[in-house]
Amino acid sequence: MITLKGKHIYLRALEPEDLDFIHEIENDQIFWEISNTITPYSKYIIKQYLEHSHKDIFEVKQLRLVISNYQEEPIGMIDLFDFDFKNKRAGVGILIKESDQRQKGFGNEALQLLKDYCKSQLALHQLYCNISEDNKDSLKLFKNHGFEIIGLKKDWNYINGSHKNEYLLQILLN
Repeated sequence: MITLKGKHIYLRALEPEDLDFIHEIENDQIFWEISNTITPYSKYIIKQYLEHSHKDIFEVKQLRLVISNYQEEPIGMIDLFDFDFKNKRAGVGILIKESDQRQKGFGNEALQLLKDYCKSQLALHQLYCNISEDNKDSLKLFKNHGFEIIGLKKDWNYINGSHKNEYLLQILLN
């Protein structure tokens, strides 16, 4: 079973050629709220990260994949983090870089591919994600994939001078 290839997109490992793409994402302040980032990343640091990105998920406890179309253009990223093999769970995050590429089903397809991969290849029992209360599009995406809100973290993130609530969502894969 091929789990990382979909109809319109596929998920692939990071490549050295992704340096500029990742650098743009990591240094775009629009995304800092999502990733809880407050400082930019240098190309040097990202290059070092790419050089070590081949390490096994069981060793580094994370997996970052590029969402690519079949014209070999990177569209976004999807990540597994806090990988916990013992308890068979991981966190998931997703980002589509360009606003004109959103609402086209790419995130939907990527999340389904990742869920299938987590179940069939990693034997995970559950996935979770953290989504800001005002990120309606992400809430809709994850809820449409069976994720349920299991908690609200009040005043969880301090963004631009005010606190924002964050939902914790979870799905059981089997």
